[in-house]
Amino acid sequence: MQITAGAEPNEVPEALCRGIEQAWTAIRRHGDYGRWQACLAALPDRVPSSIELNADAVTIGRVDDIDIRERQHVEHALRGLHPWRKGPFDVFGIHIDSEWRSHLKWQRLKDAIVPLAGKSVLDIGCGSGYHLWRMLGAGAACVTGIDPMPLYAMQFTAIRHFIRDERVRFWPLGIDDLPPDMHRFDTVFSMGVLYHRRSPIDHLLQLQRLLHPGGELVLETLVVAGDAQSCLLPAGRYAKMRNVWFIPSVAMLETWLHRAGFRCIRLVDVSPTTVEEQRRTDWMRFESLADFLDPADPGRTVEGYPAPVRAILLAQNPD
Repeated sequence: MQITAGAEPNEVPEALCRGIEQAWTAIRRHGDYGRWQACLAALPDRVPSSIELNADAVTIGRVDDIDIRERQHVEHALRGLHPWRKGPFDVFGIHIDSEWRSHLKWQRLKDAIVPLAGKSVLDIGCGSGYHLWRMLGAGAACVTGIDPMPLYAMQFTAIRHFIRDERVRFWPLGIDDLPPDMHRFDTVFSMGVLYHRRSPIDHLLQLQRLLHPGGELVLETLVVAGDAQSCLLPAGRYAKMRNVWFIPSVAMLETWLHRAGFRCIRLVDVSPTTVEEQRRTDWMRFESLADFLDPADPGRTVEGYPAPVRAILLAQNPD
């Protein structure tokens, strides 16, 4: 299976199409590309008997859709794309038990957001694309995911090999690669991204400029306890992550959203991240949350900071 940029809709600017193709070209030059391509080539050309996008696991087909030998080939190929960070997926009875049980995040937000039926949606930092398929299952007309990590592009391609739906697309780009002032999406998701940005308000301004007038931002990020003046700026790593910059209180985050021009700001959820939601599995064998917390005090990270707590806020782009 050869990887291409895919057929992009006519309304995508020509310069952006070139950027997408250049990004795919860079992936083909990656040192692991040959191994990844062998994994994708091993996937059988089978049409699943069913697709389920509204269950906890994005479910492709049934166990009896393929024979035992084919199932072994599929599992070997999918395991070759280790580590799987976001999921879960179920492919012909093969359960991809990803590090993040991403359906729990989806459950926390799905009933609070503006319904996605008929909407154009963008998911920034989409990883393997798990939430893209859940958004399609919620009725979105067109779903675009962006993520610059080559492995995630491979994982998305593997899943899309069986879910052949052109309404979902993956661009191997970061937000800085998108044209400014696109104003083309009804809903934009930024989940687990803000704390990785050196300038959080600039990130919010970028998000605002991606939305149609009246469109909705779904923002999920790390937060700390405190008032509107409270923000944690880790001196070094946070939960062993190098690239964590600003972790605000909910009140400060609301102020940032106001300053970026958003209105109708609403807090949906505040939840600690637990080892039931993020953990090491056979499909992600590296360190995970349990390794990032102080073994003597799981309420703190190994660096002594408050353990991860995440908030979901909704905000509207002015009409």
